[in-house]
Amino acid sequence: MSLWQRPLKRLQAMSEHRTYRFRLNSLKGFVSLFLVGTVLSVALAACSGGTGSNSSSETPNATPVAATKDNVELTLVSFAVTKAAHEAIIPKFVEQWKKDHNQTVVFKQSYGGSGSQTRAVIDGLEADVVHLALAGDTSKIEKAGLIQPGWEKEVPNNGIVSKSVAALVTRPGNPKNIKTWEDLSKDGIKLITADPKTSGVARWNFLALWNSVIKTGGDDAKATEFVSKVYKNVPLLTKDAREATDAFFKQGQGDALINYENEIILAEQKGEKLTAIIPDVNISIDNPIAVVDKNVDKHGTREVAEGFVKYLYTPEAQQEFAKLGFRPADNTLSLSKEVADKFPKVKTLGTVADFGGWDGINNKFFADGAIFDQIQAKKK
Repeated sequence: MSLWQRPLKRLQAMSEHRTYRFRLNSLKGFVSLFLVGTVLSVALAACSGGTGSNSSSETPNATPVAATKDNVELTLVSFAVTKAAHEAIIPKFVEQWKKDHNQTVVFKQSYGGSGSQTRAVIDGLEADVVHLALAGDTSKIEKAGLIQPGWEKEVPNNGIVSKSVAALVTRPGNPKNIKTWEDLSKDGIKLITADPKTSGVARWNFLALWNSVIKTGGDDAKATEFVSKVYKNVPLLTKDAREATDAFFKQGQGDALINYENEIILAEQKGEKLTAIIPDVNISIDNPIAVVDKNVDKHGTREVAEGFVKYLYTPEAQQEFAKLGFRPADNTLSLSKEVADKFPKVKTLGTVADFGGWDGINNKFFADGAIFDQIQAKKK
């Protein structure tokens, strides 16, 4: 869909929503429909033949001023553990965009805990594209009015562009003999993980622990008891997954670490010697990508932002994600021998849908006063 068609489509949708109340056999209805048609005609003329001088304050969607410039700046806001992958992918996209559009794209990048990044965007960090740890965070930005509803339908895989599973890491040789999720609840074990209040990765970690009980026949009471024991063994909660990794590897804290499988693979590629287990009962960690509609329309960067998002689904970009430990969102690539050999199979894989979606998950586990807060309160 071209740049001018998107704002036109939204105006059409607005007109369809509003005109159902009009009666064609009344003068008032006829006049109303006439005025709506006039607005659409003006919008079409402005979008197809405008000079690009209108600002976003004058129209619902700013004209694509960036398309006429030699250089365009794009702001990517992402969660911490994607940094290495994006730093490998972005130069390839910049090269391709320059070749196809004779325009240089300059990226501003921000990485941090998914929850913190979400709040920053809502509070005014003008991201053009957000790649977050969980769809629940993207939905918060949507609810704040920055992303149009239906964002997940505009790209493949319901907006999921990278995937992983939870990994259980121990010290070399596994001196504490930690092999399963259950072992994390034993006395004398120190576990390092991030804070679910600030880190999307940590929410996945929490779900992986909870899921390990539910998928093996336990109920909520047993899951609460187990997860409470595990978090009693957590001496500190880091801000994000990268800090958790640094605390474990660089500072030597803890006997075990829960983190993304891709973080473990990246650490191994950097020469870290570690023992990692991918538990047979696990959680599918799905990371969404989205264009921040309000900001791209303000900046005039929609075309390049959508181009970047589209590029992330190409085999070239998905291969870069795979090289750095993310399980591909591209189903064809995920079935290739190269990828199958790289990633261990998981026998029982839980999903967000199993827990009723992110709204239900956040209300049950991570809202103020919910299960995670109750577990933390018991530690004091």
